[in-house]
Amino acid sequence: MSDISIIIITYKSESLIKDFLKKIPEKIPVIIVENSNNLSLKDDIENNFFNVKVYLKDNIGVSRALNFAANKVITKYFLQISPDIQLNFNKIEIFFELAKILKDNFAAIGPRFLDVKEKSHKQIKKYKDYDAINAIHGSCMFIKKNCFEKIGGFDDNFFLYFEETEYCNRAKKFNLLSYQTNKVEVKSIGRSVKMTKERDEDKLSNLLSWHFVWSKFYFLRKNYNYMYALVLCLPLMIRTIIKYFIFKYLKKDKKNFFKYKYRLSGLFNSMMGRKSSLRID
Repeated sequence: MSDISIIIITYKSESLIKDFLKKIPEKIPVIIVENSNNLSLKDDIENNFFNVKVYLKDNIGVSRALNFAANKVITKYFLQISPDIQLNFNKIEIFFELAKILKDNFAAIGPRFLDVKEKSHKQIKKYKDYDAINAIHGSCMFIKKNCFEKIGGFDDNFFLYFEETEYCNRAKKFNLLSYQTNKVEVKSIGRSVKMTKERDEDKLSNLLSWHFVWSKFYFLRKNYNYMYALVLCLPLMIRTIIKYFIFKYLKKDKKNFFKYKYRLSGLFNSMMGRKSSLRID
């Protein structure tokens, strides 16, 4: 336990974070980057959990928050985990055992996710104890700090989505692969961000739609080239444009209209080389 820190990135996760922290052994230092700049939450947590340090930020996104937190880590390893993930923290030892087998040459190690769709969430074969994988899901990543630094951390240009995929892909240039172990199982209990108003929930959904397509195009452009990204995203663009105009004239369904409006905006902004700038007010 003295060799690991835990990093948690939070944004409006008040309903989950304190119960989540109770499950973490007190010997493990925890670094939280609180992206909704909630001072009262910081005071509450630090007054009740003496192994936790909270840093307040003005919604700087996942990549920048993780890079900031990693710079604060003084242990050999860190575990980046979302508060919506159910994990038996006694299983952390298995990550250490695998790191030893790999002689500490890895970009990230991740667990097996339960109750996920195989098509959208690629995982190794169930019968294997562990195996290499293209990318680790960003909600639970065991990382060796000096490997993280060697790779260059996460790309700050990502605000949401694909940051872990790009990190794992870039790591291959340093001959550092990512691995999944089936001996550690986790389950997501749903989105960690909790909005109190339906209007804000709609804003969050639109934000996620915008950033998903922005990040997808940026990832493809960065790791391959612009034309490859354009060709691969062309079917998405055509479908989105068609649905945008369908729901524009079906004026009763405003929710879907805004969904595709934001998706189209995110894609066009990424195609034009603009930054991932959209935020919730």
